[in-house]
Amino acid sequence: LFTVVFDQVMTDTARWADVVLPATTFLEHYDIARSYGAVNLQLVQPVIEPVGDSRPNVEVFAALAARLGLPGGAPETDPEALMRVTGAMPEPVRESLLQRGTAEPPCPARPVQFGDVFPRTADGRVDLFPEALETETDGRLYVYREDPATGEFPLALISPASERSISSTLAELPRPDVRLEMHPDDAAPRGLADGDNVRAYNVGGEVHCTVRVGPWVRPGTVSLPKGLWRRHTANGWTGTALVPDTLTDIAGGACFNDARVQVEAVPDDTAT
Repeated sequence: LFTVVFDQVMTDTARWADVVLPATTFLEHYDIARSYGAVNLQLVQPVIEPVGDSRPNVEVFAALAARLGLPGGAPETDPEALMRVTGAMPEPVRESLLQRGTAEPPCPARPVQFGDVFPRTADGRVDLFPEALETETDGRLYVYREDPATGEFPLALISPASERSISSTLAELPRPDVRLEMHPDDAAPRGLADGDNVRAYNVGGEVHCTVRVGPWVRPGTVSLPKGLWRRHTANGWTGTALVPDTLTDIAGGACFNDARVQVEAVPDDTAT
């Protein structure tokens, strides 16, 4: 499979690519953004020129579209794309965004649910038992499910975000050694102590790292940080390898929270 990666950093995927195209960061290109928690549109403006051969997303994809003969006209530059997008906005929004760098929403600065803003349902109300979703999931949405744990794989694996990364973004930065967190009640019967080399495994795969024993997780649960790259573990695999192949009832997503594993010690020479 001939693979082309267009990214800002050398990710796990980029290491497998045949061609790596450098992308600009938010410091080098124009954009229109809305940050987490904010309801204002914000104008992103470059503060430095693109570094090296890096190019903005819009210019690369516009050039590809032109080379492939797709409709849309001549390739656009980054500023041209910005003006085209803002030109389609209502005039008050466009003028505020371009002149002030931000555009406020039509609701108050501190909206109150069901006071100033309402759900975008037909009747403006929250439906706790939507018939359409019940039909889509064939009656499986609001039913009790047994814990998928088994005697062979009794531990629930969770992968919460950490102070190092929300997802795999920013995982290129240096980070402390990755540790699998385990409660003392689970570590003791397995003969595990803090700092031991372990493998967390199931039928899907296994992850090798060190264990951190303490009361930070509940008995029956082990925790591996979210957003790891393969270079962060001793055997080059992450928690994604342990996710079951079942799908969610809505949208057919991965059932990350259904991952059940076993944990055991591994000799020092196999953990590195």
